[in-house]
Amino acid sequence: MAFEKTMGDATGGTAEDQGRQSAAIKQMAYDCGFDLAGLAPAITPAGYHHFLEWLNQGYAGEMNYLERRKDAYQHPEHVMSSVRSVLMLTLNYRTEDPPPVTGTEARVSRYAWGSTDYHKVIRKKLKQLSRLIREQFPDCETRGVVDTAPLLERDFAQLAGLGWIGKNTLLLNKSEGSWFFLAGLLLSDELDYDEPHHSSHCGTCTRCLDACPTDAFVEGGVLDARKCISYLTIELRDQPIPRELRPGLQDWAFGCDVCQDVCPWNRKTPLSREVAFQPVESYSPLDACELLTLDVAQFQERFQSTPMSRSGRAGLLRNAAIVLGNRGDLSAVPVLKRVLSDTEPLIRGAAAWALGQLGETETLDSLEAQLSVEWESSVRLELQQAITSIKASGK
Repeated sequence: MAFEKTMGDATGGTAEDQGRQSAAIKQMAYDCGFDLAGLAPAITPAGYHHFLEWLNQGYAGEMNYLERRKDAYQHPEHVMSSVRSVLMLTLNYRTEDPPPVTGTEARVSRYAWGSTDYHKVIRKKLKQLSRLIREQFPDCETRGVVDTAPLLERDFAQLAGLGWIGKNTLLLNKSEGSWFFLAGLLLSDELDYDEPHHSSHCGTCTRCLDACPTDAFVEGGVLDARKCISYLTIELRDQPIPRELRPGLQDWAFGCDVCQDVCPWNRKTPLSREVAFQPVESYSPLDACELLTLDVAQFQERFQSTPMSRSGRAGLLRNAAIVLGNRGDLSAVPVLKRVLSDTEPLIRGAAAWALGQLGETETLDSLEAQLSVEWESSVRLELQQAITSIKASGK
């Protein structure tokens, strides 16, 4: 995300001046509520070539915007032409551990439990930080970034000494773990840079790799997004989730925290001080059955200001239906039968699959009735497979 620029000529200054300016800017960042702050030079990060290789392997799936902008990730100058320094920042979002899910409940990734989209929270802090910098250093141009501009944030965070990139591909910090958002502020001044974090502290641990329900890690540090639950439930908004991966979603309706939950570095991380990140009771966990009753207007009213709006109604309700199929709770049958006639093919297909998983012969009439009027080929296939599965089970 781009924010206001403070215009002026970039200045270098003496090493002593740069040191004072750097310390002042980091203190401003802490005053604005950021938890960690580190400075790195604006260069082509070493991870850029790994990023290109990752794209070439097709691991980005349907995230085509990454391919379209791949050249821009080479250097921060493609985000702000006058950039000389990158201030990397973290904002902790860890809150109390959630209760276990029961019945027809579905889990939501921890970062989306709050009442406000984190982009809005961080943008406000970055604007405040830019104003403070402009007041004290009026010649320094700035531009804020919150995970939508072409900047390899984890690489620059490592360059800025904030941690190392773990086997689960997330930035890890000894005291903060990985329960934080990353943000960047591009600066036009040369500054006093922090020592890069050269070492990894994952050691021989492979808990994150072993725990992944869909085997999304090709190897340590390499994620095949096409198998990642977060990708499947958030980024893959307009397509059915591949059948072979649906059981692996388990009870995740939005995102996934498995590789962070099992990480030893997250055992003793501090709780977030940010009010906007405190859990909304109905989000942690979600009632998957209740979710399937929401029409478009109700969905927008409930989720438009939260990260869950990114999935859209069709995507999130598709996910909820798959969770219900995985949970095996027969109390979900009535609502699944009702959404067989939803206006969205994604929801109809997922509901058919879920009913097939539950295997109740009483649902055959509803499945066959919908098949008789269904026009979407992918949904027809889901209906046919569900009918075949139920008849074969003989329940």
